[in-house]
Amino acid sequence: MKVSATRQKIIETATSLFYKNGYNLTGINEIIAEAGIAKATLYSHFKSKEDICIAYLKYKNDTFIIEIEKFCTTQKKGKAQLVAIFDFLLNFFQSNDFNGCWCIRTVAEIPSDNEYIRGEIQGQKKDFLKFIEKLTQDNFPEKSQDSVENLSKQIYLLYESAVAESHLHQDNWPIQTTKELLIQLI
Repeated sequence: MKVSATRQKIIETATSLFYKNGYNLTGINEIIAEAGIAKATLYSHFKSKEDICIAYLKYKNDTFIIEIEKFCTTQKKGKAQLVAIFDFLLNFFQSNDFNGCWCIRTVAEIPSDNEYIRGEIQGQKKDFLKFIEKLTQDNFPEKSQDSVENLSKQIYLLYESAVAESHLHQDNWPIQTTKELLIQLI
């Protein structure tokens, strides 16, 4: 499905604002002003701020999955491809716009009963775990499915804690430490 240029501009504008300022602190009028569009134009593409949020989450996740997969799979087969998950995170941390995990930032701002946004975030986290499982299976085909699933969950938890703690401390030591833990694990 082709996305119109205007819709894409709204998504990219909202992505920048939501990720930088947060979901709750970004208003519809700010998105409209930054995108340089009319209110009617925004609402012809999105029914609500929640719908814009879902588009933002999908855009961030789609970009992330493509980039991390490309980064990891271009490394040497074996342990290096799993360790590359943390090298990718380190590169992300060192970029000018690192502001932690967009999913966790968003879920922290929504009411606990908002199943629409929470469901999208849970789906994205499950997809990331599946990516790790596939990467693990591809690089350790001799491991049983149970071993692959267990190791993948450990890698996932290491990654998620590294993202949160590096953002909190504004330092890369959590990424370096979790990378070292992964090397010991595998």
